[in-house]
Amino acid sequence: MVKQITVFIENKPGRLMEMLKALAKNDIDIKAFSLADTTEFGIARMIVSDENAAKKAIDDEGVVARICNIITIAVPDEPGALMKALEILKNNGISIEYMYAFAEKLDGASVIAIRTDNQELADETLSKGGVKVLNQSDIEKL
Repeated sequence: MVKQITVFIENKPGRLMEMLKALAKNDIDIKAFSLADTTEFGIARMIVSDENAAKKAIDDEGVVARICNIITIAVPDEPGALMKALEILKNNGISIEYMYAFAEKLDGASVIAIRTDNQELADETLSKGGVKVLNQSDIEKL
């Protein structure tokens, strides 16, 4: 599995920018990013070059951040490839909580981050189903 930073940001002008400046100041590269918001706060999810340094930089800004595990997969860049991977999860009764894509590809394959209701089972069933499940060292190549 890969480490993800989840950040809870006040939904007010400049707060996201402050977090991004803190990461830039600490030379932390964002590999993948997702942002969802409500009227009061946003949830940023990121895969970064150094999750521990990122968490410290964000914490120092007075923003709540946590590190969690996420599944990342590489799927061929062709029609239906992601659907086939997600079908494996569905057929094993695994629900997707959220997912997002990386901007960069790995060896020509699209890289997708997935959070499920059963991360260990999802990791195992995807691997057994022939889906390339990535680890932290794979992500560091991006």
